[in-house]
Amino acid sequence: MNVSETLLARKSVRAFTSEAVTTTQIRQILNVSRCAPSGSNTQPWQVAVLMDQAKQRLQQKILSAAQAGEKPATEYRYSPEKWEEPYHSRRRACGLLLYSTLNISREDKQRQQEQWLANYRAFDAPVMMLFFIDRQLAEGSYMDYGMFLQSIMLAAQDCGLATCPQASLAEYPHIVREELGYDNSTILLCGMALGYEDKSALVNSYRTERESLETFVQFFAE
Repeated sequence: MNVSETLLARKSVRAFTSEAVTTTQIRQILNVSRCAPSGSNTQPWQVAVLMDQAKQRLQQKILSAAQAGEKPATEYRYSPEKWEEPYHSRRRACGLLLYSTLNISREDKQRQQEQWLANYRAFDAPVMMLFFIDRQLAEGSYMDYGMFLQSIMLAAQDCGLATCPQASLAEYPHIVREELGYDNSTILLCGMALGYEDKSALVNSYRTERESLETFVQFFAE
């Protein structure tokens, strides 16, 4: 599979099989991804890989907090305070496509909540990765981090594995710190589910659309 094919094949997967992912596979993916570019070669990424009992313990603590009504408290603002167009419509269409695929109605708040809580289990993938960045770094390093995350997703796709990048896994950073021993010198940016796609799962049957080049590209030659 070439790079273009890998880019087109990658998608966010929300249901995984129980087939195990080996540490050798994970190391292979991260070893390739560490070659992602970063400003002045600063390489701002720090990664925690959770599997088996370690993953179960952490996700249960996060789930318990969410189910008890504890409000999320990310360490940086991922979204604007108010969504404007065209981003509001794109975001709304994405959510509606997910719920319509699963036949979850707007009125069915219980099933909506159940689907959301699956985020905190990393959609039952065998591997949960969490990504930290040094608190002293600035916005440029966030761009570097995005290239690193994309590299992981493409490398995983090339290995026959599926991923789902998840901002939701950064919503309870104090629980993550307490469980894993990270101090306040870092910011928890996001997480990622990693495993083998359950191709029979309905939730994996839809694809979000992408805008045409005409909507966001301008060419200048003179």
